[in-house]
Amino acid sequence: MSSDTAPHRLALVGYGKMGRMIESLAPEFGFDVGLRLDEFNNADGVGITSENFEKIDVAIDFSIPPVVAENADRIAALGVNVVIGTTGWLDDLPRVRTAVERDNIGLVYGANFSVGVQVFYRIVEAAAAVLASEDDYDAWAYEIHHKMKKDAPSGTLLRLVEKMKESGYTRNIDTASNRAGAVPGIHQIGFDSEADTIQLVHTARSRVGFARGALRAARWIVGRKGLYEFSTVWDRMTDAPSGS
Repeated sequence: MSSDTAPHRLALVGYGKMGRMIESLAPEFGFDVGLRLDEFNNADGVGITSENFEKIDVAIDFSIPPVVAENADRIAALGVNVVIGTTGWLDDLPRVRTAVERDNIGLVYGANFSVGVQVFYRIVEAAAAVLASEDDYDAWAYEIHHKMKKDAPSGTLLRLVEKMKESGYTRNIDTASNRAGAVPGIHQIGFDSEADTIQLVHTARSRVGFARGALRAARWIVGRKGLYEFSTVWDRMTDAPSGS
C-alpha cells in the first residue's frame, strides 16, 4: 500500500468516457493513475495480473456488465480493493460477495455515484413514507438515458423503487424507461391522485458527478475491508484530502 504522504495508486478498469474523466479528476482526490485496462489489453481479464497490480491501492471498474464479476474476482485475488461503477451486473452480486469475503478486501458498489442522486434517494424515501398510507395516490417511476447505456431500467431507478418499498409504499409502482440521444440521465418519481400530482425529478447534466462520487468512494475504501453499497455509506465519506 502507498504511504499516507504519497498519492495512492489507482487502476482504471474500463477506459472509455468515464475512465478518462476519472483520470482527469484523480489528482484532486489524491490519486495517481498507475494502470489503464480496456478491451484491447484486458480481453478475458489478461491484464489483471500480480505484476500489473503490484503497486495499486484501489481499482475503479467502469467496464461492461458481463465482465464485472470476473474482474472483481481476479482483482480480489490480488488483494486489491475495488470500486464498481458499472451497473446492470447485480445478478452476479453473490459471486462478488464471495470474492470479497474470500480475499478479505474492501469493495464499494452502487447504482449511482452522484452525490445529488444520494440526496434524491432520501427525498424520495421521505415522500414514499408520507404517501404510503394515502391510498388515493398511485406511484410511477421513469428514467431516460443516452442511447449507449446498456441496462434498462437503470440501476438507479430500480434502487429508487426499492427505497420506496422499504419506506412502506407497498402499492404498485409503474416503471418505464427510454434510451435516446445523449441524455446523461433523468429520473422521475411521481404520485398521482384525482386531486393533484406530485413529481420529483433528478437531472444529471454531465458524467462529472458520477466520476467524483467514484473517486470519493475509492479514497474512502483504501485500507478498509468488507462489502459496501454506496448509498449506505456516502455520507460517511469525507471530502478532506486523502491522508489528512
